[in-house]
Amino acid sequence: MRPMRRFAVVLAVALGIMIQMPLAHAGIGEFFESIKKALEGETLSESKIVRGLKEALQIGTGNAVKTVSRMDGYYKNPKIRIPLPKAVQKVENALRLVGYGPDVDQFKLSMNRAAERAAPEAKALFWDAIKQMTFTDARNILNGRDNEATLYFKEKTSDRLHEIFKPTIHTAMSEVGVTKRYQDLEAKVRTIPFADRLKLDLDGYVTDKALDGLFYMVAEEERKIRKDPSARVTELLKEVFGGKER
Repeated sequence: MRPMRRFAVVLAVALGIMIQMPLAHAGIGEFFESIKKALEGETLSESKIVRGLKEALQIGTGNAVKTVSRMDGYYKNPKIRIPLPKAVQKVENALRLVGYGPDVDQFKLSMNRAAERAAPEAKALFWDAIKQMTFTDARNILNGRDNEATLYFKEKTSDRLHEIFKPTIHTAMSEVGVTKRYQDLEAKVRTIPFADRLKLDLDGYVTDKALDGLFYMVAEEERKIRKDPSARVTELLKEVFGGKER
């Protein structure tokens, strides 16, 4: 309820209370006291809740993008490192046995480098989506699970992020040599008797894994803001999330 509307309702209730009071007891002091009591349950304004949640998501997504965009942001984080595709895992041992281990390792590294190279593109997309958040969304997120904002955000933006992110990943993979290394591995697999051919949408695979890792880090940032007061780096975040704890 908007602040002015809320006040009008409270005022009407207070006037109703006055009408029911004996005239001698319906003093101005009691009138304002009734308003005060009615307003005691008033929480943060709609605008502050919405601004607080948007600020939290901007900070969280900004931190997440910055973290994964660094050198080894994906590769040296075991929780989001992009693993070999299952098609390659099936022939990994055979490739290593015939001396192609370094090629396998370089392929894995290059996939993660592509994700790190492409990740900064997500920031603007995230922030644009944040602008669409409504008061109802913000209220539900504030009172929801530790990753409620991330789940909401993922639900609303995943398809669009994938659509825009995939060509960026494709370009990044060309720049860091992922595609060539994959083609080289395919050629080497063909030299191994009885080995299955590699069949893989490489762009789709790296894009999916890169976005999974990014959303994981966004959820981590959200959890910090909810649970750790020191992560609330602005007064608005302290008010919005600190007020929820009381």
